[in-house]
Amino acid sequence: MDSRTLHRFALIAMLLLGVFIGIGGGAVAGGAAAYYLVGERMAAQSVAMSAQPVRAENDSLTQQPTAAAPQVPSVIDNISDAQVSAVQKVSPAVVTVISQTAEGNGSGSGVIISDRGYIVTNNHVVESARNLAVVFADSSRREAELIGTDPLNDIAVIRVEGSLPGIAEIGDATLLQPGETVLAIGSPLGNFRNTVTSGVISALNRSVGPMEGLIQTDAAINSGNSGGPLINLAGQVVGINTLVVRNDFNFGNAAPVEGLGFAVPSTIFRNIVDQLIATGEVRYPFLGVSYLSLDGQLAAELNLPVQSGALIRSSQQGVPAVQPGTAAERAGLQEGDIITAIDDEQLDGMTSLRQVLLQRRPGDTVRLTFLRDGEEQTVEVTLGERPSDL
Repeated sequence: MDSRTLHRFALIAMLLLGVFIGIGGGAVAGGAAAYYLVGERMAAQSVAMSAQPVRAENDSLTQQPTAAAPQVPSVIDNISDAQVSAVQKVSPAVVTVISQTAEGNGSGSGVIISDRGYIVTNNHVVESARNLAVVFADSSRREAELIGTDPLNDIAVIRVEGSLPGIAEIGDATLLQPGETVLAIGSPLGNFRNTVTSGVISALNRSVGPMEGLIQTDAAINSGNSGGPLINLAGQVVGINTLVVRNDFNFGNAAPVEGLGFAVPSTIFRNIVDQLIATGEVRYPFLGVSYLSLDGQLAAELNLPVQSGALIRSSQQGVPAVQPGTAAERAGLQEGDIITAIDDEQLDGMTSLRQVLLQRRPGDTVRLTFLRDGEEQTVEVTLGERPSDL
């Protein structure tokens, strides 16, 4: 074989090798590109899923996406970034509340909700206070005045003068869902200002002692956190942290207790705050019945036809089922009636009678649906005002 032929074979071999390398390299590059694109798509889907709880007030979870729907912000790459963003939005508005009483000084937390200096906190934080002050996140201190209190729902409003480091937005607690991520911000022990703890919505509409309609969360809440905000990932205040159940709480169980914190939802405290700011006091609507909130277990024990609602019944403390001279008596309600709805809002495991009534005012007329001897009836009731001694 002459040199020209050898050269020709060598050239053909090099060309074939180049083709194979090009094909192989293209496959590798194509595979890498596909891996990258799939990874990007999965990451985008992960962002969209993790960002589901991030919603503005009044947004509907049932709305269908449209071509014009806003995209998930690229800066929120995961749940941690969403938490950081929410905290940065609310934290400047969180304060430590210092209460001076005859027995010494106490402290709690609060959150600024108005450009006029109004701050929401707990009643038990400011109760019996001779003097009040707040400490901002930058450690500056300012005197505060008491505007009004609501012992029934453990809510109080205080006010400061001057410039404000931040104002928090109030969200809609009716949009909350069990499992949704929430954050608590406050001053545990009065020393650790603007401490952030995270958790989830454990349950809604919980009752603890005389308080109803509470948000249950497993976000760590300690002494000093009382009055601080519970926020969603949109950076909105959906609750005011009010209490935590510990082993000394009387539930008849000595087992260790952890992660049982409770907050007053915005659906309750917003109406209270508006009244306290406007008049310095809260006027409660009053139906005038003693009742049991039903669930499946209680309904089975009492052999009732429905598993939810409010059973009108005399209390163990001797309070009559229907109190004389009240709206309930005027409407003809009787012991044994089961209230199932008010203005078509059903009383169920998520909504109690008291929770619905607290969204009304004295003098409001409501349409009340109830069962009597298994038959549904409807009556209009004009609500009275809760006596101050109750």
